[in-house]
Amino acid sequence: MKKTTLAGALTLIAGVVAAEDLTGVDRFICSSAQAQICLETGECYAAIPWELDVPDFIVVDLDRKTVSTTEASDLNRSSEFSKVEKSNGIIYVQGIEDGRAFSFVIHESTGHMTAAIARDGLSVTVFGACTDVDI
Repeated sequence: MKKTTLAGALTLIAGVVAAEDLTGVDRFICSSAQAQICLETGECYAAIPWELDVPDFIVVDLDRKTVSTTEASDLNRSSEFSKVEKSNGIIYVQGIEDGRAFSFVIHESTGHMTAAIARDGLSVTVFGACTDVDI
């Protein structure tokens, strides 16, 4: 348990350090650092993102309205989202696919990300960091 907690803390620290200003950026890459899964029965469990099939990295393209895995991951996953909004220094991304609703909240000046994926009876929350894909 201590090893998992330490690994999660180190991953979070690495993600926070890698975050950067996304003001004016329309295509960026995000890494997942911490995750939690909650069931409709009220139980919630901390997890390492890949234990929940959350990709290590995703590319968010605001112009194309897509969230996809990186080519290097060989996962070949991509989802379109229906809404993107920038307001008061926050980027909001929302979509629905295959019975799941997903939402990202990304702080433009720091790149810090909170994402939630919900389906009937289950939710997953992911915390991470984003940076410009073209750096």
